Amino acid sequence: MLSVSNIFFSYNSDVTLNDLTFLVKKGQHVSVLGESGSGKSTLLKLIYGLYDVDKGEVFWNETAILGPKYNLVPGMSFMKYLAQDFDLMPFITVSENIGKYLSNFYPEKKQERIKELLRLVEMTEFSNTKVKYLSGGQMQRVAIAKVLALEPEILLLDEPFSHIDNSRKNSLRRSVFNYAKKNKITCIVATHDMDDALAFSDKIIILKNGELIEENSPEMVYSNPGSYYVASLFGEVNEIKINSVSHFIYPHELKVDSNFDFEVCVKRSYFKGSHFLIEAEINERAVFFDHKFSIKTDSVVGLKIKKDL
Repeated sequence: MLSVSNIFFSYNSDVTLNDLTFLVKKGQHVSVLGESGSGKSTLLKLIYGLYDVDKGEVFWNETAILGPKYNLVPGMSFMKYLAQDFDLMPFITVSENIGKYLSNFYPEKKQERIKELLRLVEMTEFSNTKVKYLSGGQMQRVAIAKVLALEPEILLLDEPFSHIDNSRKNSLRRSVFNYAKKNKITCIVATHDMDDALAFSDKIIILKNGELIEENSPEMVYSNPGSYYVASLFGEVNEIKINSVSHFIYPHELKVDSNFDFEVCVKRSYFKGSHFLIEAEINERAVFFDHKFSIKTDSVVGLKIKKDL
């Protein structure tokens, strides 16, 4: 179990993380969400031991995670951390980067492991290509394979699929996260991608201005957001007041209906593939809802809230 207890951290005099406490069970997949500057990347670096906490403790089972004040080479051997800069060696091949920390004592076993990881990240055809010739997305896939090579107990991933094309992203993250689950690797992922967080997490942690403001299952965080900020991390959201109480309603939770709860004036229609996202207005406030077809600008339509409030 990973235990983060009352940790504080600041760059110079600016508080970056403020009294964070949470637990992560072995093999659990946790997504850390928050706007840019909320402290997601800093949290991963503290867990890995790249920084020293100002106050508090981080433990993996009975082992204290200590930073550069206590370790000549920062970082814990049983963890792997994938930063946004990938940390690859550009002048050696993809296979050599992946196998860099694998033992040469059993060369055949090493080569089989490299081949397995190349298949996992869909980079087999580039095994003998020097990294400097790869695209950003290809480099990111190599970096993922590299951190998985020694099968760490904890995997810390900072925006792990940010450079990868959508055409490949879905299959890749299924492969990587399912591999981690199968091998009971604890994953902590800092991400802006709601698909990473909702589809693959056991738990979501929300940070705002360095503070932990929400921690729960993906279903609970998404369905019952505690604030507009939390709901907005998953896309467009409407704040609708009923009897002076704010409710956070996603576009798919509103429908055009003659038995409506309120009326809006349509301003724009955005084609989203399977549907249109309609931008409308009520009392000079924007309202977004999903609809099967586009709606003519300046049309007045009635909307009904589909969820129980």
